[in-house]
Amino acid sequence: MSKTKEKEIPQVKNTWEIKDRIYYLRGTEHPLTLTIPAKHTKKHALLYFEESSGKQRELKYATNQASPFVDEQKGECTMGHIIFRDGTLRTTKSQVALQKMLSLYHPLRNKIYEEFKPVVKATDELDVINLEIDAMTAARSMDVDQVEAILRVEKGSIVNNMSSKELKRDVLLFAKKNPALFISLAKDDNVQLRNIAIKARETGIIKISQDQRTFTWGSNDRKLMNVPFDENPYSAFAAFLKTDEGVEIFKSIEKKLK
Repeated sequence: MSKTKEKEIPQVKNTWEIKDRIYYLRGTEHPLTLTIPAKHTKKHALLYFEESSGKQRELKYATNQASPFVDEQKGECTMGHIIFRDGTLRTTKSQVALQKMLSLYHPLRNKIYEEFKPVVKATDELDVINLEIDAMTAARSMDVDQVEAILRVEKGSIVNNMSSKELKRDVLLFAKKNPALFISLAKDDNVQLRNIAIKARETGIIKISQDQRTFTWGSNDRKLMNVPFDENPYSAFAAFLKTDEGVEIFKSIEKKLK
């Protein structure tokens, strides 16, 4: 009679890294101390939905238990408190159950607190620095008309009274302060066209009606276009200048602005 082979149970690789961990409260203002729920109650649900089993598993932080899951805890439990002091909670590598509860299962994770991850933080900071460099390099190489177009989005008509040096200075500061927005504006063709439209209106080449719905020539009041409902008039005019009809009007406006 042959022996029946026992079914092999696959071993799950343990990827948990044993190390000290730090957790911090999100936001900029923190109380001196903040205690978050450490066990499941009717008032504070502390449950983790496990997709593999389709079950809600109850959580409880006990200092003398190896697991944060109630169904894996054995014997009498010594309850622990989870307290953030001055916005920070430091844990040692021996507090595995607490760390797993905070890093993997607690329902307030990434809502009111996060785990400090220096590698991720360093990567994020490097991305920001590279973005700032790209933005400032682009700003430095721009001509005055491009600079004025971008700064008009940020500062409005005040750019009309700024010297070229002031424009160059402010666009570099803008690129450093908000590089993502700067690069987005620099790539937006409509920004330059909106600037031309505003300058044409300010110099009287074109006019816009009091209700901001109709553009006309300043010289003879001939209608150029109607602004679609609920659209910014200058954004709409910029889009119009890229149409077949608008291209000729754009050329005419450019000549009159020179």
